[in-house]
Amino acid sequence: MASEHLGDRIARLRRLADLTQERLAERAGVSVDVVRKLEQHRKHSARLPTLHALASGLGVELSALVGDPPAVPSTGDGDSPQLVALRRAVMPPLFAPPAEPNGTTRLTPVLMRRQLSDAWTAYHDAAFGQLMNDLPGLLADARFLSAIGTPEDRAAGSAVHGKALQLAGHLAIRLGKTDLALSALERAMSAAEQSSDPLLTPMISNSVAWNYQRQNRLEDATQVAVYAADRVEREQSDTAEGVRVWGGLVMSAATSAARSGNYESASDMMKVAEGATKRLAKLPPVVDGKMVSVFSRSSIRIERVRLAVQHARPDEALQLARGIRLPSDTPPSWRTWLLLDIARAHVDLGNADEAVQTLMRLKRIAPAWMRHHTLTVTIIQDLRAGPYHPPGLRKLAESLGVAH
Repeated sequence: MASEHLGDRIARLRRLADLTQERLAERAGVSVDVVRKLEQHRKHSARLPTLHALASGLGVELSALVGDPPAVPSTGDGDSPQLVALRRAVMPPLFAPPAEPNGTTRLTPVLMRRQLSDAWTAYHDAAFGQLMNDLPGLLADARFLSAIGTPEDRAAGSAVHGKALQLAGHLAIRLGKTDLALSALERAMSAAEQSSDPLLTPMISNSVAWNYQRQNRLEDATQVAVYAADRVEREQSDTAEGVRVWGGLVMSAATSAARSGNYESASDMMKVAEGATKRLAKLPPVVDGKMVSVFSRSSIRIERVRLAVQHARPDEALQLARGIRLPSDTPPSWRTWLLLDIARAHVDLGNADEAVQTLMRLKRIAPAWMRHHTLTVTIIQDLRAGPYHPPGLRKLAESLGVAH
């Protein structure tokens, strides 16, 4: 459960792996004192690179340590009907022909792209319940489009199908279903190779890298992102779409490096990516930004704030955050990441009031996203473990179901 103490998870998984505290510390490459303090509840959280190291030592995915976010708690129950329908749409029965769409409106790639753009908006708004209901039908319709008409028609349909499968992969990652996500993304990659969109394969590669990160496969994540970025740089770097996709892949590679403990390398990659944003101003703008990787000067700064927080550099994180100017089209998901990292930095500096005020601001502007991040629970648990409880902390804890 999300409210289970991190130390209890580590102790339980360590016993299952038949490891002593000393042996786990050796395998993870961390101090045995870190393991002991966590298991004894003298330390309530750990940096993300440390969590990745502990997960590797235990032989588990990262999600086994961080737990589920409040909005998707582990109950032990079977999959919901909505999730079963999503699985079936991602992995339809073998040899079954694509089902013809219902309704009287003629299905076209243009219409499907508009529907998918709306679906991606719902994802960035954390409207996951709506997506669970809508996405199976979108996947079925997109699969049908990829199988009919001329070769050009099928290529356009495959592009839509690949983008729909990529969205299914993102949703599955958010729900903690990384195996389903990988199945969706592998099928998305196959559709992309048959599509008319040369940037779709590298965009999906970025999603695969993210899924690998969640599975604690950091080296695999780096290799996927670097390979795809090199391909885009060679073939598609003369358009705004190409620059955005390339930049998103470089940011992904930097994130993997940081989680592996190499902050300096990650910081260097982020600075290279930030320099490339100047090229965007000289190129024709992207037609539909919702369908292309998020990449801008502000998104890079948001990621740099996150990396600084994860590597115990709260002063640097807050300094970077002060220089961010978010455009109006910044997705709520990115605003959420920024505010959570600012709150984390304030906790690290002992600024409990500022941390709570930041979380309360997040609750006002993106309440759904707040419940889809385990970091929210970690911050509140750390604040509650401190000697001073600012006004508003109790209500925040109650809203997330954090045990008293």
